[in-house]
Amino acid sequence: MIRLSLDEVAGAVGGRLHRADGSEVVTAAVEFDSRKIRPGGLFVAMPGEQVDGHRFAEQAVSDGAVAVLAAREVAAPAVIVPAVGSAERSRAMALAADEDGSGAAVLVAMARLARLVVDKLANQLTVVGVTGSSGKTSTKDMIAQLLERMGPTVAPPGSFNNELGHPWTVLRADERTEYLALELSARGMGHIAELCESAPPRIGAVLNVGSAHLGEFGSREAVAQAKGELVEALPSAAEGGVAVLNADDPVVSAMAERTRARVLRFGQHPHASVRADDVEVDELARPRFTLITPDGHARVRLPLHGEHHVGNALAAAAVAFELGAATEDIAEWLNGIEQLSGKRMEVTTTPDGVTVINDAYNANPESVRAALKALAAMTHDRPGSGWAVLGALGELGDAGPEEHDEIGRLAVRLNIDRLVVVGDQARAMHQGAALEGSWGEESVLVPDVDAALALLREQLRPDDVVLVKASNAAALWRVAEELVPAAPGSAEGSTGRDGGTT
Repeated sequence: MIRLSLDEVAGAVGGRLHRADGSEVVTAAVEFDSRKIRPGGLFVAMPGEQVDGHRFAEQAVSDGAVAVLAAREVAAPAVIVPAVGSAERSRAMALAADEDGSGAAVLVAMARLARLVVDKLANQLTVVGVTGSSGKTSTKDMIAQLLERMGPTVAPPGSFNNELGHPWTVLRADERTEYLALELSARGMGHIAELCESAPPRIGAVLNVGSAHLGEFGSREAVAQAKGELVEALPSAAEGGVAVLNADDPVVSAMAERTRARVLRFGQHPHASVRADDVEVDELARPRFTLITPDGHARVRLPLHGEHHVGNALAAAAVAFELGAATEDIAEWLNGIEQLSGKRMEVTTTPDGVTVINDAYNANPESVRAALKALAAMTHDRPGSGWAVLGALGELGDAGPEEHDEIGRLAVRLNIDRLVVVGDQARAMHQGAALEGSWGEESVLVPDVDAALALLREQLRPDDVVLVKASNAAALWRVAEELVPAAPGSAEGSTGRDGGTT
């Protein structure tokens, strides 16, 4: 966080000072979790489903916070944010668990404060935004790791990509930061445009347009319209704006007509400026390919699992190339990339010799297809069986039954040995597999996670490979975590609110 006086904070958010004279200076991070406050920080009092952050205002200041960003007066130094109208709070209310709009007001204030920080760092900071129906988090993680090789970089943990996570991440930038790698989500029209207002990107990457959240958007055309708000927000080519577009997705490629920025295309399409050739995968479904850019070519061996990561890597490579990295350097950096965000194609082998693929953070039809293809590749020449443990995909609207049916059929076409469908909401997967030609007990419908675990514990054998994937609400990650117990003392990091959306 850059140094800001409370006068500057109040001015940026349109708020008023309470129990403070404005000369106090914020020198540490902005936090909405009072347990993470450090001396010199600013505590954001967010109303929540279980507790109201205003209750912890005094404790936060006692722990070192300079002041509180609050929606009402508290017994501590504070900047009281103004109320917001219904239009401004429409999206924020989805996260702000209150009825009076105070939480939305705090979120809007955070966005305004983030914009102040970006404006103050404008001469040194490059903001990179990435969006798409699937692969955003993995690609954001790749972009961040490449940019870290080029200069100090700030990026959000996991899928912290909404109106809370977005400004919270931006507010971690300081006078040393050169790059901000941000993931932009949407639950409706105008959402990405709003995020771009708080941290205007110079480079924007659009990965794909798929079936995720059709129940909210209504059609793929509407999804494309929402995702394209990123390229519409970019500055002109003369001002340095660059739209990084997937040449393999015609809907994304067509977004070139919606931007003033210069267009740089990536993909396996022969006309892509940054592309992959000679793509293959090894026995663990780790992709290998030749990276080709206008600067040259180099061989890449990704340590991640799944051929779908090729497109993600190309998007990251295109961003790094645009910012001046040499092709050979990009390839070397990609060869050392890490999986930073949990429950996304995490591959672990248990002491019993069973390989578990935990891809249960979330799911949409496109990401499930990619995961099934990775499972098929990993079991092609193995003595054991391949198991797909799949649950319901949410927010597909009227397309839900058809999409679930198609996934069941694809499992059969890919010769997946066993399909375990969890929950009645996913029944169409089981039915699709049966209609495609499954027989006997190759496909089974179980009522819940506990039943799935009981079946797996009884029937799994050494050398088997188990893919676990569903929408986050299905909680299928419990299956993976039960099959692969955590090492003593280990724990996955959390921001407290991982509000990932499409």
